[in-house]
Amino acid sequence: QVQVVESGGGLVQAGGSLKLSCVVSKRTSGSYAMGWFRQAPGLEREFVAAISWRSDSTPYADSVKGRFTISRDNAKNTMYLQMNNLKPADTATYYCAVRAYADYAGPDGGDYDYWGRGTQVTVSS
Repeated sequence: QVQVVESGGGLVQAGGSLKLSCVVSKRTSGSYAMGWFRQAPGLEREFVAAISWRSDSTPYADSVKGRFTISRDNAKNTMYLQMNNLKPADTATYYCAVRAYADYAGPDGGDYDYWGRGTQVTVSS
């Protein structure tokens, strides 16, 4: 069974940085794409960024372009999200998602097969 676990969330002041990690505990057979989503209280879940199996495709939401960087280390079954210049609007629970048997993934949450439980990011003004 595939387990997806996020870590790295916390409380940070506006303008600060955090780095989230996501570990896939058991590698799915074949390639898999990954993505980050977030959900703030009272709002719908939204796409943040995704990364292809070979890291040759990294789409971002417009709201985070130039501030967030997604990356992965396949040898460690781990994906990262470096978040810089954080804003209070970035406050949310951040979720990692895995799209199995796929090289690429995008902003549609319905395309992903496995989800973590989330890690909370709070940005104070």
